[in-house]
Amino acid sequence: MKHINGKTAARYCAALLVVALFMFPIFWFALTAIKPRWAIFNKDQVIWFDFVPTIENFLAVWIGPSIFSIRESMLSSIIVASGSTVVVVIVSVPAAFGLSRIAFRGHRWFLAGTLAHRFLPPVAIIIPLFFIFHNLGLRDTHAGIILAHTLISMPVAVLLMKSFFDDIPREIDDMACIDGATRLQTFWCIILPTVRGGVAATAILCFIFSWTEFLLSLFLTSSIRTLPVRISLFDAGSQVSLIAATGTSALVPGFIFILLVQRYLVRGLTMGALK
Repeated sequence: MKHINGKTAARYCAALLVVALFMFPIFWFALTAIKPRWAIFNKDQVIWFDFVPTIENFLAVWIGPSIFSIRESMLSSIIVASGSTVVVVIVSVPAAFGLSRIAFRGHRWFLAGTLAHRFLPPVAIIIPLFFIFHNLGLRDTHAGIILAHTLISMPVAVLLMKSFFDDIPREIDDMACIDGATRLQTFWCIILPTVRGGVAATAILCFIFSWTEFLLSLFLTSSIRTLPVRISLFDAGSQVSLIAATGTSALVPGFIFILLVQRYLVRGLTMGALK
């Protein structure tokens, strides 16, 4: 049995403490979602587990009256998050490969400008973006929200994927060229399979951003309501249980998406030198 010294034990304890601090709000959210109303609004004491769990809150937001239902919001969020993630990956991966392998005049300035685009907060562009989308007929459409989320996620996705491509030695490209492969064949058959983990990590970041984005979805739509916008419409005073049930339901698709790509995620986050 491997001996664990004091320093290692302290490191593990600190890691567990940090994880517990981050997980407690999620735990409390999920616990509130299965509490009856009297346990949530008890003024005398905080009710932890001394109650009979109920699924009434979930039934109310899933099969209840339309005023409480989140079915359409869940579908809209899935469409928007999945659509923007697919578009970002399709565009950012070849763009990042080109920036990684092709040098041109002003290369560094182009990268700096790409990153500077992400530094601009969405609230600073929401008014002109509103009028642009309105004039183009993209306001209050799924395509419009997907495009807006794509524009915001693209800079980070390109720079992140470029870092993964930079980790792959250029000698691999040269050897493939000597063997008669074109640049496109090298990218598709050799380089891209190598960075599958990086693509998965990038896709997860884009999906989570789109899934949780609030401001653009609020201003660019009026009839289409994504989950973050739908949650904001509940009464925080009397509908806490519905908010908790909706928030807990919103966590499920994200976890499912991460589980689907987890085999590539760890590799993508730990990519380094190739052997």
